[in-house]
Amino acid sequence: MTPEDQALVDRFLEMMAAEAGASPHTLSAYRNDLERASERLPGLAEAGATHLSSLGEQWAELAPSTVARRSAALRRFFGFLVDEGFRNDDPSEALPKPRLERPLPRILDESEISRMFEAAEDRAESGEPAALRNLAILELLYGSGLRASELVSLPRGALRPGQPFLIVRGKGSKERLVPISSRADEAVRRWLDIAPTGPLWLFPSGKKHISRVRLFQIVRAMAADAGISPDRVSPHVLRHAFATHLLSGGADLRVLQSLLGHADIATTQIYTHVDSARLVELVNSRHPLATGPR
Repeated sequence: MTPEDQALVDRFLEMMAAEAGASPHTLSAYRNDLERASERLPGLAEAGATHLSSLGEQWAELAPSTVARRSAALRRFFGFLVDEGFRNDDPSEALPKPRLERPLPRILDESEISRMFEAAEDRAESGEPAALRNLAILELLYGSGLRASELVSLPRGALRPGQPFLIVRGKGSKERLVPISSRADEAVRRWLDIAPTGPLWLFPSGKKHISRVRLFQIVRAMAADAGISPDRVSPHVLRHAFATHLLSGGADLRVLQSLLGHADIATTQIYTHVDSARLVELVNSRHPLATGPR
């Protein structure tokens, strides 16, 4: 990458951080994708439609998801160049557009979730600190649909008396309200009664909070306790179960989008695949034409 292109990429990433609230991880991914793309172009900022259209053949051996991600990074970059007056045209329409099949989420059914709670509650009856902590973790993951990163970084004072919700900082440092059930509230308060008082985190580990890797291990161990294959369970699987079971219970898709913190409703719509039978039954039983005269 030329020094001129590097300077423009730096300015682009500064904009993404300041205006879009992009995380350090996202900024690093954008930089890497733009650098990899520049290796196939005579010049990044000056590339034309002909140069960009040739990338499809050059990227033929890459996974469709990688091609889509790099194309998206280039689109944002060229949009920035046009907005800032560094070029008059946007050639990004010529970028490859691979067709992606969004993978369906792995889920647990309600009976399996019940088994996990029964096992966790039985262990918590002992009063053992780790068991009380694990029950609180399970309640928050399944009861509120938190991401792993959101859960481990919760501050100790995240739950306040009389406040049935958390303020969670999610992707892109965006904040959202997450409701907390009375069950989760009770489990967290039982944990706080015996949790270390020094750390700033709700789920501490030494001077920091527990890591996402440790959270993964805890969730898998709880699955094994319930007789469920640990390979099928992760914090994200519990988030999927939260979404799927809410939708099955009649939750509105827009409400679910807000609860999950999805920027795009299309991301939330993937959960409708698990509930097609209920939707068909709903149409057959509730639609005016289903029961009216023929």
